[in-house]
Amino acid sequence: MTYEMRAVFWGVLLACVDWGRGQENHTFDGDVRDFAIGDRSVYVVTDDRLYQLNHDFTNVIKRDNPNVVYPNQEAPLSNETYLFKVNILLPFIENKTLIICGTTKCGYCEILDLNEISNSVYSEDIEMGSLDPGDSTIGFIVDVGTNSYIMTGRLQSRVHNGCANSDELLVLRNALEGQNGGIFSETGEDATPYIDARQKEKIQFVDGFQSNSHIYVFLNVPKERQVRLIWFKSENNKVSTLSSLKSATLKCCGNMERRELLSSSVIQGPGGLHGQVLWAGVFTAGNTSDPINTMLAIYNISSTGPHLENDKPDFCYKDCAMSSTKGTTLNLQPEAVVFQYSSMTSVLAVRHNSWLVFFIGTGDGQLIKLAVDKAYKPACPRVLYKSDDDRRVFPKMHLDPVDRKHVYMALRNQMIRVPVAQCSEHKSLKDCWSAQDPFCGWCESRCSFQDDCLQPSAWIAISEDSQQQNIVSYQVEKSSSGEKITLTVKVHLTLNGTGSLTFACNFLNRSGHMCDRTSPAPAFPRCSCLFSSDQLPAGGLNVTVKIRVGKQNLAEKLMLTNCLDITGPPTSALCSQCMTAGCSWSNDACSWTPRSANSDPIQDVCRLSQSGLNYSEPVIFSIVPSVLSFHGRNHALMNGENLDHVTKVRIQGHMNCSLKESPVWNHTGSSLTFHIPGGDKGSVSVCAVLPDGRCLGKATVTYGSSPSCTGLIPSSTWASGKRKIKVQGFHLEFVEGVVHDHTPQTIHTNYSSESLWYHTPLFEHINQAVTSTVSLRVANQTLACSSQLTYHPDPEFTSYTAIKTGNDLRVTIEKRADKLNITTEEILVFGVQEENQDVECVMDTIETSNETDSVICEIKNTHNANINSLRIRVGNFTKTLLPKQAAPSLLIILVLIPIIIVVIVGAVWYSYNKQRKMAAQMNKQLELLECDIRNDIRQGFVDMQTEKCDLIENVGAIPFLDYKHFASRIFFPDGGPVMTSCIKDIGQDAVKVQPDKSCQALSRLIRDQVFLTSFVHALEEQKNFNVKEKCAVASLLTVSLHGDLPYLTQVMEELLRALMDQPSNSQPKLMLRRTESIVEKLLTNWMSICLYGFLRESVGQPLFLLVCALTQQMSKGPVDSVTEKALYTLNEDWLLWQAQDFSPMRLQVLFAVGTDGEVSEPLEVNALDCDTVEQVKEKILLAFKTKFGFPYNTPLQQMHIEYEKNGRFVPLKEVDASSEVLGEVTMLNTLKHYKVPDGASIKVLSKTHPSLSPQSSLKDDQNYSTKYFHLIDPDIDQDQKKNPERKKLKLKEVYLTKLLSTKVAVHSFVENLFRTIWGTPNLKTPPAIKYFFDFLDAQGESKRISDPDVLHIWKTNSLPLRFWVNILKNPQFVFDMEKTPPLDGCLSVIAQAFMDSFSLAEKQLGKHDPTNKLLYAKDISQYKQEVRAYYKQVRDQPPISSSEFKEFLHEESKKHENEFNESAALWELNKYMQRYFNEIKLKLDQNGAPVELKEQLQHVKSLFDSLKSCSWN
Repeated sequence: MTYEMRAVFWGVLLACVDWGRGQENHTFDGDVRDFAIGDRSVYVVTDDRLYQLNHDFTNVIKRDNPNVVYPNQEAPLSNETYLFKVNILLPFIENKTLIICGTTKCGYCEILDLNEISNSVYSEDIEMGSLDPGDSTIGFIVDVGTNSYIMTGRLQSRVHNGCANSDELLVLRNALEGQNGGIFSETGEDATPYIDARQKEKIQFVDGFQSNSHIYVFLNVPKERQVRLIWFKSENNKVSTLSSLKSATLKCCGNMERRELLSSSVIQGPGGLHGQVLWAGVFTAGNTSDPINTMLAIYNISSTGPHLENDKPDFCYKDCAMSSTKGTTLNLQPEAVVFQYSSMTSVLAVRHNSWLVFFIGTGDGQLIKLAVDKAYKPACPRVLYKSDDDRRVFPKMHLDPVDRKHVYMALRNQMIRVPVAQCSEHKSLKDCWSAQDPFCGWCESRCSFQDDCLQPSAWIAISEDSQQQNIVSYQVEKSSSGEKITLTVKVHLTLNGTGSLTFACNFLNRSGHMCDRTSPAPAFPRCSCLFSSDQLPAGGLNVTVKIRVGKQNLAEKLMLTNCLDITGPPTSALCSQCMTAGCSWSNDACSWTPRSANSDPIQDVCRLSQSGLNYSEPVIFSIVPSVLSFHGRNHALMNGENLDHVTKVRIQGHMNCSLKESPVWNHTGSSLTFHIPGGDKGSVSVCAVLPDGRCLGKATVTYGSSPSCTGLIPSSTWASGKRKIKVQGFHLEFVEGVVHDHTPQTIHTNYSSESLWYHTPLFEHINQAVTSTVSLRVANQTLACSSQLTYHPDPEFTSYTAIKTGNDLRVTIEKRADKLNITTEEILVFGVQEENQDVECVMDTIETSNETDSVICEIKNTHNANINSLRIRVGNFTKTLLPKQAAPSLLIILVLIPIIIVVIVGAVWYSYNKQRKMAAQMNKQLELLECDIRNDIRQGFVDMQTEKCDLIENVGAIPFLDYKHFASRIFFPDGGPVMTSCIKDIGQDAVKVQPDKSCQALSRLIRDQVFLTSFVHALEEQKNFNVKEKCAVASLLTVSLHGDLPYLTQVMEELLRALMDQPSNSQPKLMLRRTESIVEKLLTNWMSICLYGFLRESVGQPLFLLVCALTQQMSKGPVDSVTEKALYTLNEDWLLWQAQDFSPMRLQVLFAVGTDGEVSEPLEVNALDCDTVEQVKEKILLAFKTKFGFPYNTPLQQMHIEYEKNGRFVPLKEVDASSEVLGEVTMLNTLKHYKVPDGASIKVLSKTHPSLSPQSSLKDDQNYSTKYFHLIDPDIDQDQKKNPERKKLKLKEVYLTKLLSTKVAVHSFVENLFRTIWGTPNLKTPPAIKYFFDFLDAQGESKRISDPDVLHIWKTNSLPLRFWVNILKNPQFVFDMEKTPPLDGCLSVIAQAFMDSFSLAEKQLGKHDPTNKLLYAKDISQYKQEVRAYYKQVRDQPPISSSEFKEFLHEESKKHENEFNESAALWELNKYMQRYFNEIKLKLDQNGAPVELKEQLQHVKSLFDSLKSCSWN
């Protein structure tokens, strides 16, 4: 069956694709002419260079194409130089060489080192490919017997007749020097075999490859407009192989012939029904205006089929002139045509389980992914990448041979590496299934590739059927007696290992289980429920089906209906209702008759149903515009007839893939308006939707590329605007308007004669040049121009003179010189006569100079006219100009002098009086300001003197995280899937799971210290192995060896010794200061493991009390809800010094109980009148938890609060109609805004209350900080009289006392925490600290380090800096809590004071030092003494023996046994081992590792490779 697709538009899918995500690209100096992929590198050829890049396009190596020199035969003493253009690029992986051949005078080939293309191994002047650039050439490696050869195909050169060229079309050339005849020789054992063609000068080679023991070559014969396949059987030698020639003609496709092959791809892996070799090709009709110009077809090209057993009329073994007469050729028809499009250019086929996945490149720059099921039915195509322009995709694409998860494609001068899927984006089983991606499946708790699933048997994939619409479908059937109803549910999933996964279903209604005991047992993928028909009421039955597949639970809610009750006019909507209810639709009626297993999808059945309503069928004449950008189009116009009843416009590609519908307006019966949503490039169909659900009428819309703006002419304008600007760029016909960044309005544009222009808008209040960013408005997108527009002040016309020239008046206008480059067409000048009538002044020229420009124009026929002034118009700028005046007479001067004197005296007297009044007002304001500042300073003094440490009343139970979650946050601070996979779920902790053989082998390997140290050093020597990966490897090793902490400690010590011996550590004081190596992160993890007990038993309580004290202290004063700055803080950066006056309040909070208005006993909650509604909710929840010891059962987002006023409750909301608005910024409502008095009653309701509707949080808005404000006013001019208290001058320095009062309030908690950490003489140091400090002392002695400061710094960098500061700044690593930004700011100051206590430097602080240093300056000296005593105390304690410490480590391992998933960590470590396998082997050799160890490494790699191979197969 042929599945046509006239376009690529699947709108909803577009919204799911993030075009830039995961893609990598590299741009070259010239266009890509060919590229190939090796195991380690990508090789790219341009006209001038050969490039070698890593798979991720890093580490670029360039090699200029050589100029090949030949002796000049006509002039013996001179040479001829020919440019080298590559036409064969061939990686020979087994030989680790790269073969390149190309055009010179007589051909040239060179063999390069595959890993370093700058190394040339061999070169030879030989014609392997065609010498004519326009001719096609192919070359690929084939295995014949035990030898590898190069099969090359080319046309005989028609230009360079002086070369010794052969007349061979296809030959087998040697690939190695040791083969018979030497490298590149085409000679066989006793002859020179080759393939000849009768019309070879017309042949175009397209592709060639070997599949198992057969060789295939595909080519076009343009003269006959046919596509030929040549086939060989790989025998023991060249002669036998080439003489096995067979051929056939590929026909495409049915009655729509496509007679040219553009691109092809063999479908690797096991074939179709009988192991056929499947191949896919893109065929074209050569008509790019045809929406189905190109077709993608699948063929069976197996050698077992009879279709290749025929004569070969076009091709001959050896000379065609000596062969028999021309015979007939057999035609080969496709198995299926799976895709049609206007401009496919390339295809890459991949087999994945039962699916065929095609990656299709197009002429308009798209990469499309098409999945085809085993019945050759295609699923909905998806666009993986699309370019903004119309660059063609290169005819060749490659799959990454290492990870097989990326596709390489070329677009003109750019290489792009596109992921084949984005599985990790899907966060649930349903989302993963809805993606309908064969590469993605659900693995325990995440969507992943199959080989990324640690337990391959748990991988749950999509159904093997491409047509499924829902993850669960069902149907109902009534028994013949009518007493029983069977509900059958089918799960559309594919299990990788059905034997090991449980499958169960549970059918529930309101009364509980509903199935009879006679119901059959579930058998994946179906389960059935038999129940009495009496249970099905007239109104329907709600059924919940709970399905368990492995560890995954699904719940589906079904509404069962009596099929015979679904009646009405036979509309498509009624049909859909019937079939959705699990019934059957036939003869325009709904019945119990069960649908067959192979019934058509709902949309196919219901599309045929007719409407029972009397609507005139709409007819579409046209859609304007019908060609648009892929961004879409606003305000499109549909013209037609009978459009009155159209409710929506439906836009869809073929196969009903993810259709989109757009509402309509402006009905006139013959036209309507609608928006065209964005889509992918290509043509889509449009129809009009009627109220009965039918979609009638037909039109086509074509999506094109994105418009681009490359320049603006002219590039400047004047401030008043309305200068005509021409936009330069591409696809400008799709532009709907222009937007300037300084004004929100969209500016109308005009497009004509392939030119786009518009008039500039006004730019107010500028007195110097400013730039404005110009963007194109396309649908709902704005696309910035690559150049900006410069606004200058308006032109300054100063005066004019007029001279009579006959009947005309020649006018010269003076203008200050500027950078506007105004033209005569942009200036309009009118002479103003006495009667106020305008006379046009015809522009002549503009003369420019350095300071003054002259604008010259003429007013025609002015012999009777009297021009008093000029009116000049430049865009929206208008200027009335008077003529230059002659010098005034002496009499006028004498009259004006006394008038001027009188005016000056009056002005002086007025100014004197005004200044007196202003001085009085300023004195009054200064007195008020001084009073305000005095009050602020006095209040700050009062706070410091009266501050009490009474913050903690009841903190309840301390919410410690369990060990595995604490450790995982230390090991993997960024979180992610690796962290998740390394932790065992609840219930798994007690179960010890035996790792598979590969993981066991790797576990044994890393427990060899020689291997593990070599592994670490090998990885760290790689330049592309970054710090993030080093930390990841360290944490993975920690998880893998957590069960053997003594060995982990031993390895860490060895690595630390090696780190100290590195030449880069010549400055010992800098060692361990940062985390730049694996061992440094290993040390952090080790400290966390060993000190967890001490942290929980001793340090945890004072740390939690400090966090609670800081939180309570901050809540005593205002906290700005938008910026989160607080009045009471330790950090100047988080100080709310702009806060206005506030008052504390006590609220009586009542909690609603039930739905009948009952409330609980009142709970007293402290709040401030400046608190927002959200802050009041937070304080209510905190007060509830503090009093009762457990949290309130309703989260903050589902809470409503109401204030009791005059006997009724008024809802309190963050923003409502009464909110104050300044400009476009809204103030959040506070208790003061609602005038809530002290002692007021507040009622708390949950959003599940029947009278309430959900309200989303304002903070979810991306523009929250710019749309709303709380205590810090926006920078907007406003009337001060409305809120005079908000305009009081506030000085930040006055409020620095709040830092000190906060310090006083929490000081005892800080000191208690510090002294718990560094202990007192009565406390014994934790074993790990004593052991590691002794280790450092021993290393200092062995290194002969006499400076005691060095050892002090080592210990400080190892313990306080590496562990304690991390805990102090991140209490959420220890407790189940959320760290707010203001709390983080306070903890940073405390952590800084903590680290300063360990510093040896003595710095004299001054007034210019930061406040976070000054705040604890006096305390630091005391803390330093305590730290020195602590270090001495540790040193003086008796040493801990190795056996004692090993026992301690064993106990720690045993405590947390089975809490981590060791297999997951080993799988991740294997990825690094695979990536740097050769480097690890080399390091083992350098370290003199035994042969057995290297064999063990190879064995581990083989085990993992076999697992990966099995998962793919």
